[in-house]
Amino acid sequence: MSPKNKLTAEQREELLGTLKARFEEHIDRHEWMNWDKIQEKLEANPDKLWSLHEMERTGGEPDVLEFDEAKNEYVFYDCAAESPSGRRSVCFDQKALDSRKKNKPENSAMAMANDMGIELLTEEQYRVLQQHGTFDVKTSSWVQTPEDIRDRGGALFCDSRYGHVFLYHNGADSYYAARGFRGLVRV
Repeated sequence: MSPKNKLTAEQREELLGTLKARFEEHIDRHEWMNWDKIQEKLEANPDKLWSLHEMERTGGEPDVLEFDEAKNEYVFYDCAAESPSGRRSVCFDQKALDSRKKNKPENSAMAMANDMGIELLTEEQYRVLQQHGTFDVKTSSWVQTPEDIRDRGGALFCDSRYGHVFLYHNGADSYYAARGFRGLVRV
């Protein structure tokens, strides 16, 4: 882990406090999980803790939604009500960013996710998220896109309207103030 990706003791304690408070506030998302075991895993994985800090810093409000028994991993998703505010107005990936001649966004969803050490949600994971609340009723979020769609210049995004989750397509180079991306990190 590079020094720039390392949290100070104060940042670490503040983040653990925030994550624990969110865990307790939304116990219905994971009532069968034990916070002490989660914190133990977090403390043993400072690189993952740094990624969670980046999720929090950009407005994602990460919370643990799943436990992968086969891999012995807790899975934290962005659980902010709307697409994280610090990750909006981005196109899909670097190829899309490079293809724009005018009015380029500052970054792409894939590059930001990579820099943060997180994965963009798949459509299936986005639907799992929606089982734990109602998210993206005013915004939308880029999701992982199959290569055959991306090779043709497209990318996928999801939102929630009228009590349903919708999957859409757009040019990968498009970007909107109300579209960002959601991610997850496995610990």
